[in-house]
Amino acid sequence: LEAWLAPTLRSVINATGVIIHTNLGRAPLSDAAVEAIQATSQRYNTLEYNLPRGARGKRDQHAEHLLTLLTGAEAAMVVNNNAAAVLLALTALARRKQVIISRSQLIEIGGGFRIPDVMKQSGAKLVEVGTTNRTHLRDFEDAIEDRTALIMRAHHSNFKILGYTTEPSLAELVELGQKHAVPVLDDLGSGALIDTAQFGLGHEPTVQESLHLNTPVVAFSGDKLLGGPQAGILVGRADLIKRLKRHPLARALRPDKLCLAALSATLGHYLKGEALEKVPIWQMIAQPLAEIKAAANQWVTELRAAGIKAEVVDGRSTVGGGSLPGTSMPTR
Repeated sequence: LEAWLAPTLRSVINATGVIIHTNLGRAPLSDAAVEAIQATSQRYNTLEYNLPRGARGKRDQHAEHLLTLLTGAEAAMVVNNNAAAVLLALTALARRKQVIISRSQLIEIGGGFRIPDVMKQSGAKLVEVGTTNRTHLRDFEDAIEDRTALIMRAHHSNFKILGYTTEPSLAELVELGQKHAVPVLDDLGSGALIDTAQFGLGHEPTVQESLHLNTPVVAFSGDKLLGGPQAGILVGRADLIKRLKRHPLARALRPDKLCLAALSATLGHYLKGEALEKVPIWQMIAQPLAEIKAAANQWVTELRAAGIKAEVVDGRSTVGGGSLPGTSMPTR
């Protein structure tokens, strides 16, 4: 009986040195996000009800307003993870049509999610251009034809290609797309809203940077560098986001009330300029080394008092979550 009822989803101490650890639940939530989940789960709520109008509403409204304020996008929507966001965008915008992508971006992320496989599932036709290490803008332009529905850019979020390499920039792809009336889908993955370079890390492309280039559709995660619950977020042009919302697949991929409550609370931290103080992953990334050392010393003191040998040693931490490959931060 004890074995039957013992929880398999348990709290653990993350001693791996990886902040956003996929196997350990990715981003821990802020206090405000947890409180929002509790309040929403224990009471009736306005999930699909518009109080000012006194009529049925849509669940998109809860996070969309915050996302457009934060990013400057015309419109936004939330699904249950970023893989779903990419699948929905490809299905709704490019089914039975062509999507052009560089060979160097035919990526696989954790859990066996592969861009070619999801593109096949969406019904879109994959058009690879360039080579593994070098792809030029002319390769994309030469591949554009009447059946071309999208140009896709998949961010190298969990690996690097070094040496004799080249790829068109996102700005170049967007300009090319505008020239030929072909929208660009930018799969950012990690969902950074804050520049990681200020903490001694490499620069992770932010959602705002992508939208500043007038990228038509940007997809990213809610539970990686955003620091919220598992979610996939799509932002961009209002006409394209509207097509995504109307697609039948959107209902199958929609988030529940608990996800929306936690995501809205997390986005609120960014709007109020308190993400570094309130969002746990950013607290850890931004924590001064002296504070980490003091905490480690305290552990040593307590362990030694219990008769356990312990010492503080130098180490390196990584951000994880499929972001900033090859970069790390000093730790103790």
